Amino acid sequence: MRILLIEDDRVIADFIQKGMKEAGFVIDHVDDGVRGLDALLYDSYDLAILDLMLPRLAGLSVIDRLRERKRNLPILILSAKRSVDERVDGLRHGGDDYLTKPFSFSELLARVDSLLRRSQKIVEPASLSFHDLSIDLLARTARRAGKKIDLQPKEFALLEYLMRNSGNVVSKTMIMERVWDYNFDPGTNVVEARISKLREKVDKDFEKPLIHTIRGLGYVLRDNDA
Repeated sequence: MRILLIEDDRVIADFIQKGMKEAGFVIDHVDDGVRGLDALLYDSYDLAILDLMLPRLAGLSVIDRLRERKRNLPILILSAKRSVDERVDGLRHGGDDYLTKPFSFSELLARVDSLLRRSQKIVEPASLSFHDLSIDLLARTARRAGKKIDLQPKEFALLEYLMRNSGNVVSKTMIMERVWDYNFDPGTNVVEARISKLREKVDKDFEKPLIHTIRGLGYVLRDNDA
């Protein structure tokens, strides 16, 4: 899942980015409303975390312009404005949730998870499975043939992406954009290195490999070599 954070307080922004990355999300950051609006209009995000008191363009104006353009991605308002009237105003402008500063990261993460689940046109499953491999999206755990697989957050995010696209080849560029928070650099081997580690954990002790490399194209999760 890809998130845009629009926040001009560097300390808060760094705190949120660090936590969301550790939780396995891809998160981009801009520090003013104009750049935030442009990013949400012309790029692809699953959710926005938005401060209200922003340089160049206020947060409520960002929401208004997005909704005018029929952009319906979920927006979590993050603001120091704490009164009931201010919270109601933010929701009436088109915000989907409102969290006041200061806040705990665990609450922020829970609200993000809730908004992402609600934004799906169908009920978001609590787990994904393929062949004898399964992952619990809430507990962030993985098992194969009943055996628990210990994954780092980024490994879990990579496996989740492969499972959501099982049977389809995903390129290194797609993986970099959706699992990591930067654009593809042809000189980096970060995808190959992490795929290799994931294979060791998912496939090494099993007769049938599930993660396959398609030379020149990318990677695919499937239960055969064809």
